Amino acid sequence: MVQAYILIQTEVGKASSVARTISELPGVIQAEDVTGPYDVIVRAQADTVDELGRMVVAEVQKVDGITRTLTCPVVHL
Repeated sequence: MVQAYILIQTEVGKASSVARTISELPGVIQAEDVTGPYDVIVRAQADTVDELGRMVVAEVQKVDGITRTLTCPVVHL
């Protein structure tokens, strides 16, 4: 199992609706609207890194109101 944080920038005023929509996607553990340089932070999981990448590109980035994403895989050192 691979987990990652997805940091999301949204259009002005869209953070809450983006977080709500993303929280319903399969593989999403949690989606929160936050303050700072990013508007939404998502914790997601998938079976493989490839599957995680496909989820971000095919599902997350298509949500209306998103302007940019940054995916940060969780590592255990």
